[in-house]
Amino acid sequence: MKTVLGALLVGDISPFGPTRIPSGIDKRPVQAPVRLRRDGFSGDAQGDRKRHGGPDKAVHHYPFEHYAKWLREIGTRDVLAAPGAFGENLSTLGLTEETVAIGDVFRLGSAVIEVSQGRQPCWKLNHRFGVADMARRVQTTGRTGWYYRVLEDGLVSPGDTLLLLDRRLPGWSLHRLWHLLYVAPLDRGELTGMAALPGLPESWRRLAEHRLSTRTVEDWSPRLDGTPPAPIA
Repeated sequence: MKTVLGALLVGDISPFGPTRIPSGIDKRPVQAPVRLRRDGFSGDAQGDRKRHGGPDKAVHHYPFEHYAKWLREIGTRDVLAAPGAFGENLSTLGLTEETVAIGDVFRLGSAVIEVSQGRQPCWKLNHRFGVADMARRVQTTGRTGWYYRVLEDGLVSPGDTLLLLDRRLPGWSLHRLWHLLYVAPLDRGELTGMAALPGLPESWRRLAEHRLSTRTVEDWSPRLDGTPPAPIA
C-alpha cells in the first residue's frame, strides 16, 4: 500500500475561540522538508499538552475525501477550502478509518510511524467550523481521523509517500474501534479484546477496563460541548 501526501502541515500556537485560548489547531502547508521526532514535527505545537500531542499523538492524519462529505452536510466553510480544517498534519486521498488499523506501520520520508489511536473530537471543532455540534457530528459519523506515534525519527517532505511496512492488528480497523467506542460502547467481548491490544495507549486501555468493571459509559459532554477554559494570562 502506497499513498502520496496531498499536504504536509504544521502550526504554531495562536489565540483561538471566544476566549482566545492558546491552540495549535490552525496548521498551514509547508513546502520544504520537516524533521519528525518522537514528539512531532519541528515547528508544530499544541496549546494544551494535557489533551493534545505527546508520544501517542505525535502526528494527526485526516482523510481529504471526507471534506466533500462535510461540504454537503454543513455547507461551504472557509476552513474546508484546503487541507488543515481539522488541525491535521497529514492530508491524503486513499486512506480512511475503514482501511487503516491500529498498529499499522508506515514509512513516511525517512521516518517510521505507527497508528496509535483514533481521534476523540473536542469542542474546539465547534468554534473552528462555526457549527455548534460539529464535534458531535465528527464523532457520530466516524470521520474522526487518527494519530501516529513515531518509531524512527526522520525527514518528511511534501509529496512523500506513506508506504505500509507492517499490519500488526489487521482485524482492528479504526472503524471497528470507533463502533465500539460510540455505537456499541458496552460490548463486553469487544471491550475485552480492546483492553488486550498490544501498543494501545494506556488512556484507551483504562477506558475499556473502566467500562468493563462499571458497566457504564463515560460522559462525553464535557469533551464535545465543554465551555472553553479561561485564557492563560
